[in-house]
Amino acid sequence: MRQLAYVFDLNKCIGCHTCTMACKHMWTNRDGREYMYWNNVETRPGTGYPKNWEKKGGGFDKDGRLKTDGIIPIRADYGQTWSYNFEETLLEGKANQVVPNEKPAWGPNWDEDQGTGEYPNNHYFYLPRICNHCSNPACLAACPRKAIYKRPDGLVVIDQERCRGYRYCVKACPYGKVYFNLQKGRSEKCIGCYPRVEKGEPPACVKQCSGRIRFWGYRDDQDGPVYKLVEKWKVAIPLHPEFGTQPNVFYVPPMNTTPPPFEEDGRLSDKPRIPLADLEALFGPDVKRVLETLGREMQKRRQAQPSELTDILIGYTNKDRYRI
Repeated sequence: MRQLAYVFDLNKCIGCHTCTMACKHMWTNRDGREYMYWNNVETRPGTGYPKNWEKKGGGFDKDGRLKTDGIIPIRADYGQTWSYNFEETLLEGKANQVVPNEKPAWGPNWDEDQGTGEYPNNHYFYLPRICNHCSNPACLAACPRKAIYKRPDGLVVIDQERCRGYRYCVKACPYGKVYFNLQKGRSEKCIGCYPRVEKGEPPACVKQCSGRIRFWGYRDDQDGPVYKLVEKWKVAIPLHPEFGTQPNVFYVPPMNTTPPPFEEDGRLSDKPRIPLADLEALFGPDVKRVLETLGREMQKRRQAQPSELTDILIGYTNKDRYRI
């Protein structure tokens, strides 16, 4: 059994949501999935999607026991789906602008680009999220029907014939990445685009990424970018490793020194713009080491010295970013 994995370089994400739209149009724009975003891009700091997902519980405790404190987010935590007055405005000429037919109260990316801090020392960064296709999935452990399983390629999927909609998996996933389809009465989630994978194609979110932030492949492929970033250079680390699910989506954390914040007298500070503690709260204690490695390799390039790491992260061609 092998394990497909992803690496997202947060230094390159521009928050364009092309990945989200690729996933939405392919998988979740119909049949009770309209409110679902198997792929979403959050602004950090922010409330995320579903709202405050980091506080929903689930995962495993330090002794490896499945936690039972997880909650099922309410519908409002995912946000509304709303329609617009297209017909009235564009066809009938009865309105001057396109607006929602009802005033929405919440939705995915509601707090996009807000971040925190006051100008000129405000900051934010983008955090794309999909199912982590964990090596130790809490959703799988929680399912009494054994409807959730790992494929030979490591992708975690839900057998829709076995699922009975008990939603223990929704409660157990600490990342909020298992959803319940009210129309079908079944739990659903990102499937890693396995119909594409079986044809030798990468997932839609990877293929369509305009910022080229996404790297994809098998973790044991020593010539592939995922292995080199995760195992060789060790600059790609998981989101909330303390949840105990052993995620297979890894992140290159944002370099938080450019531009540095300003002191009150206008001088540039030597402090990081994004507090290191904030990044450690997301990615664990390895962040400092990772940032030091990234900074060291970037300095080599400034001095016209070669760096395998920066060459990988640039991702000159699609073949450089994914391979199976």
